[in-house]
Amino acid sequence: MNVEFWARLWHNRDRLRWILMFSDAVLIVIALFLAWFMRYELEIGGTVEIVNYRSFSSYLPVAALTILLMWLNLGLESAYRRQRGATWSDEISTIVNATARSLLVVVFFFFFYRTYVYSRLIFAYYTFFIIFLLSVARLALRQLIARLHRHGIGVLRILIVGAGEGARKLMRHIVAQPELGYEVVGFVANDPEGQSNIGRFTALGPIAGLPTLIDDHNVDRVLITLPWSQQYQISRILDTCTKRGIPVRIVPDLFQLSLTGVTMDEIRGVPLMGMREPVITGGDFALKRLLDIGVSGGALLIGAPLWGLIALAIKLDSEGPVVYDQTRVGRGGKPFTIYKFRSMRKGADDELSELSDHNEASGPLFKMKEDPRVTRVGRILRKFSLDEVPQLWNVLRGDMSLIGPRPALPAEVDEYEEWHLKRLDVTPGLTGLWQVSGRSDVTFDEMVLLDIYYAEQWSPLLDTMIFLKTIPTVLFQRGAY
Repeated sequence: MNVEFWARLWHNRDRLRWILMFSDAVLIVIALFLAWFMRYELEIGGTVEIVNYRSFSSYLPVAALTILLMWLNLGLESAYRRQRGATWSDEISTIVNATARSLLVVVFFFFFYRTYVYSRLIFAYYTFFIIFLLSVARLALRQLIARLHRHGIGVLRILIVGAGEGARKLMRHIVAQPELGYEVVGFVANDPEGQSNIGRFTALGPIAGLPTLIDDHNVDRVLITLPWSQQYQISRILDTCTKRGIPVRIVPDLFQLSLTGVTMDEIRGVPLMGMREPVITGGDFALKRLLDIGVSGGALLIGAPLWGLIALAIKLDSEGPVVYDQTRVGRGGKPFTIYKFRSMRKGADDELSELSDHNEASGPLFKMKEDPRVTRVGRILRKFSLDEVPQLWNVLRGDMSLIGPRPALPAEVDEYEEWHLKRLDVTPGLTGLWQVSGRSDVTFDEMVLLDIYYAEQWSPLLDTMIFLKTIPTVLFQRGAY
């Protein structure tokens, strides 16, 4: 990648905007051609009589008007401006709305002024292809931007003020969405809990040191997460940043909630606001459970021959049982027995205390890349996560889900801080955000931040994205040991 070229292009926002608009125009023409080809050449939707046949060139006025209207509608939706917080689903929604409004005008215009007799069905195909092509293009653009961010292009260096729930909520979003392009240089806080690091986020001391930190770390933006009771402190921070030309954003102190954590009700016109706990319940839980049963049951049956070969390899390689069972902590702190293919030699648990000095993980976790207790077969199983296959039985029983937080050991839970306990609000899973974000390379605090983010933001689409990202993570053995 030519970093200098992309860096220059990134900072030329006008050129970027025109490139994006031009690419949209090209894709709209392609969408119309595909719709025309399906209707007139493939004759999908019915035979086209010769008298009704229209060449593609006769549809070019339709493309021209569509392009102008799409530019207008997408521009009004700020689709040609960089919005860091916008998700792909937000962009799809914008494209759908813009397409619907634009083609409504196009259809009305060309059917009112009957210069040509156009196929009605072709507009249905046209609508689909515009939405599909523009949505795929936006996804490709997001991947390109994420790659540029990894090279330091377009990254915003931010400093967080505060260390409470509001600050951790920001950290959760930043860890879970690296494509946003935020690099947190650290956080400052006066309270005792703000004096220790939270995963990759470095504690930089009290708020009084903010002016020096802004200069030393080349901060681009300051995010304030302090409660409104500290208005005087917030005012001083605003003055400090304004004098240095540093933009400031303030997280509203609404019980440290995001909008996704608020429920609204009313009593005869009197609005009532409540707090929704970050748990998956009701219809969401039923849907997730149905998918768990279907996928885990099917995988156990279809893969039975392979599971049998793995069991045989374990038995021939070392002494001990094929399946290893262990007590873990599930949803709501309820203990359950987890099952895995044994990947360590017999009696490995008794040797753990001897290896404590070699722990490479943070927090209460134990991880060791070259763990001497792992068998030859076990090392292969761990690389491709095949040792976790028996957990499909846990999923089928309801102890676990296909996707969710990593199931914790009771000894780990005993060392949790209060905010860590929120990760126990949802059913643990075979894979999750922690796995697709680096697995063993993710620190304990970051894993908790990701787990709580998952609980707060759960949707079928999020589960689908995690599942799709898990496949390359397992195949390429990212963070596996």
